[in-house]
Amino acid sequence: MLLLDITIVNVALPEIQRDLHSSFSDLQWVVDAYSLMLAAVLLTAGSLGDRLGRRRIFVWGFAIFSGASLLCGLAGTPTFLNLMRALQGVGGAAMFATTLALIAQEFRGPERATAFGIWGATIGGAVAIGPLVGGSITDTLGWEWIFFVNVPIGIGAIALTLSKLAESKAPDAEPIDWPGVALFSLLLFLLVFGLVRGNAEGWSSGLIVGSLAGAALLMAAFIALEARSRHPMLELALFRKPAFVGASIVAFSLAASMFAMFLYLTIYMQDVLGFTPFEAGLRFLPITLVSFVVAPIAGQLLNRIPARAFFGAGLTFVGVGLLLMRGLEPSTATAAGSGWTALLAGFIIAGAGIGMANPAIASVAVGVVPAVKAGMGSGINNTFRQVGIATGIAALGAVFQSEIASKLTHLLPGDAPPGLAEAVASSGTRAVDGQGAEASAAASAAFVGALNELLLITGILALVGAVLGLVLARDSDLVPHGAPQDVPPAG
Repeated sequence: MLLLDITIVNVALPEIQRDLHSSFSDLQWVVDAYSLMLAAVLLTAGSLGDRLGRRRIFVWGFAIFSGASLLCGLAGTPTFLNLMRALQGVGGAAMFATTLALIAQEFRGPERATAFGIWGATIGGAVAIGPLVGGSITDTLGWEWIFFVNVPIGIGAIALTLSKLAESKAPDAEPIDWPGVALFSLLLFLLVFGLVRGNAEGWSSGLIVGSLAGAALLMAAFIALEARSRHPMLELALFRKPAFVGASIVAFSLAASMFAMFLYLTIYMQDVLGFTPFEAGLRFLPITLVSFVVAPIAGQLLNRIPARAFFGAGLTFVGVGLLLMRGLEPSTATAAGSGWTALLAGFIIAGAGIGMANPAIASVAVGVVPAVKAGMGSGINNTFRQVGIATGIAALGAVFQSEIASKLTHLLPGDAPPGLAEAVASSGTRAVDGQGAEASAAASAAFVGALNELLLITGILALVGAVLGLVLARDSDLVPHGAPQDVPPAG
């Protein structure tokens, strides 16, 4: 549900934009409101799972997520949709933070590696069918149904969870670090808000400077608070373990590079190349199907090959794939420009990299902490993943809109109306429909040129993450976990 929901929404964004008359910033918040709340609540949800019961928190997450999905489908304005997406993120955090801990409590040794491989394959499968299902639903029923479909799935999943899943929690529950929760949530909001609104408000404006400076100050305060807390939501000692730092960097880099790029590639597919949501979904299948095939194989090989090898190889493949997608040509009055097949080689290679990295990330995330704190380990790692998506989309969006504005100023000197750069960023060449061949060619050149810049940035980011993951991750940092019964059952 979590991964399917992200990829379904990406494909539906152009339709949401047209139906709700959303701005480029609104489109970013459709993704970022969800990712921001997911990131802000993950650590809390993981800690609550360790204290109150992982299955209990998992079920509550399903209930909140399903209810918020219903309200998303009923949204009539971008603001209400984004608020409900934030509520979805709260429920998603409770689900996401406990998944790895629930798997870890049931398996050990080779079985655990296999289970994480299946978990990675499930992620790949969800991403694989997401664009296709999302495109089909959007084309036939409307974008609202990409949210409505979660409701019956959520009800069925809750029933299965209550009947099939064992409850577990830490034997000596610690109090919740509410000051840490408040500081961490607020600093993330200020950071992402500043990045998303930077272009619209002006980077030197008091609002943006204050937001980013406030985020930096709150980060310092959060670190100081956690260092002194007797029961911190984030144990800073974990960052002394290179393997934990490596896994966190890899999770962040993968999310901020490849997963953040899905938003911009989706707009390119639909609003520049002119595909319907279903047609765009079909063309995303190569990257996601390859990930689906590779992930379980990587999970099996984790028994024999160190996780650091999968970190390095996985993100290297992702980085090379992104760089191979670069070099797209815009359409002109006499040439059609690049087709979607120009992305195909990059899609296949990046998909293999995603499949290699995901099981290793999951394995190390819960492998560096004692079993009774598996929720914290899972929550921290998934926080880095979601912060990567949120900050990646926001930072790339700032670069994207700035590049488009600069290119339009050069291509249409004196003729670019106010707000055209934002319109082209959110709607591609559709933003200049009916304005003539010169405007269409300028919009295509600006959009594609800016997209090429994003592919270069994200490709380099993934390669840097590959080096750091390979260097930092050490098997000696992993904590031996015993049999499933080593995690005391609730009650």
